[in-house]
Amino acid sequence: MRFLALCMIWALVSCGDSPPEPYPLPENAMNLIAGDSAKTWMLAKRINGKVRMNMGDCFLHYRQTYLQNGSVSDNNSKAKDCGPSLVGQWEITTTEKGNSYIKITSALIPELLNIEEDHKFFQIRYLSEDSLVLKFSHNQFGKKQWITDYLVTESVDVPDRDFHH
Repeated sequence: MRFLALCMIWALVSCGDSPPEPYPLPENAMNLIAGDSAKTWMLAKRINGKVRMNMGDCFLHYRQTYLQNGSVSDNNSKAKDCGPSLVGQWEITTTEKGNSYIKITSALIPELLNIEEDHKFFQIRYLSEDSLVLKFSHNQFGKKQWITDYLVTESVDVPDRDFHH
């Protein structure tokens, strides 16, 4: 009886919060992200932890452009009161466990993301011709939060994009 109870507890614990399987990155990932020369992505929605965030003006105007030459930039400074723009370099990296990331390196990263490093890793959770899902950690109010950004190309119509509680 004890053995059966131990097996049941082990099964419940081992099936609990296991990490998701690594997303299999498409072979043409760089082309999907940057197009033939450049591709611009807009924020369709953002999840902070498990909560969908409001899409205010800065989020609605936000665009990030990836170039085949490894450059990346955003348009923050072009929108009123949205802060400085990011300009940097990007590359795809993959861990031994098979998780793939977009690594963005820029001297502006410490200021923009309030971190010490000049780079940030964004885990690729999904990638297609018109959709890109990135997950990353962010310190908010002294607490680590997981943010998931759902990005789409500018030609995609996103219903309820201007979501507000």
